[in-house]
Amino acid sequence: MNRFTADQVKLGFVGVGAMGSRLVRRLVDHGYQVIVFDQNQSAVDELRAIGASAGKSLAELAKNADVILSCLTDDNAVRNVYLKRDGILDGIQRGKAVIEMSTISPQTSREVHAQGYKQGVNVMDVAISGSTPAVEQGTVTLLAGGDAELFEAAEPMFQTLASQYFLMGPSGAGTSMKLVVNTVLGVSLQAIAEGIALGEAEGLDRQRLLEVLAQTAVVPPAHKGKLAKAEQNDYAAQFAVGLMNKDFRLILESAKSSNLMLPATAAAYNVNSAAFNEDSSSDLSSVIRYMEELVQSRASEKTERRSA
Repeated sequence: MNRFTADQVKLGFVGVGAMGSRLVRRLVDHGYQVIVFDQNQSAVDELRAIGASAGKSLAELAKNADVILSCLTDDNAVRNVYLKRDGILDGIQRGKAVIEMSTISPQTSREVHAQGYKQGVNVMDVAISGSTPAVEQGTVTLLAGGDAELFEAAEPMFQTLASQYFLMGPSGAGTSMKLVVNTVLGVSLQAIAEGIALGEAEGLDRQRLLEVLAQTAVVPPAHKGKLAKAEQNDYAAQFAVGLMNKDFRLILESAKSSNLMLPATAAAYNVNSAAFNEDSSSDLSSVIRYMEELVQSRASEKTERRSA
């Protein structure tokens, strides 16, 4: 199998939202020919302006690209793109490859892989761990599930997109590992939010609390920037609270299918859901704001009881 270098392959990319568009930009900047397809024509036009070309349909993209990549919103979108009539895998030429990069259930990853196998197409799930700024900087981590030969062939492309990349096992292993990573991400952020709420309830100065907490060993690098933004009450989405909400659901569904209880994750999901319902456009770190609001609400109730 030829290595996926810019002079050897033409890429097709489906789904050019917040993550996908940034991935395409890096690929184009590194000399890859990329055909893009998305329902959002303005997003496609922006990428055409930097050198990508536009596919008129999924079938056209599948015909003209050697390697198809995708970064889609959820399981239904992935099934629609790959498994339905006139989808990517409907009539695709044998010998092509698919790199599916959405955060979805491992079961869906395996379904797409199995259908690809029937069509003579090698499908690998390659989940992305990292925020949109990390995608822009090429510092994300890629978590792959699938064939070792395909993984090796894709290494030049992975080097363009990521600072590190790992083959985790067979089909579905990449998306499984992404759920593991996001379990730790979501639960640890909830723990930080609860610690902040406790500190404020104890009367600690908010700014000093956040500054010092960010310097301790218990706050991972992924969350230090969240604390700096929370200090400024900046909850603009880098990793949207709704995406974390979707990931929590996938995590809990996967755990249920394995007869596994994840009590801390379930509790974190409840708070994430409340923050999402309060402001669906915010960052996942808005759970900090939600916990702070609980402190303020309880303090107001206490004051009202005293004055009654």
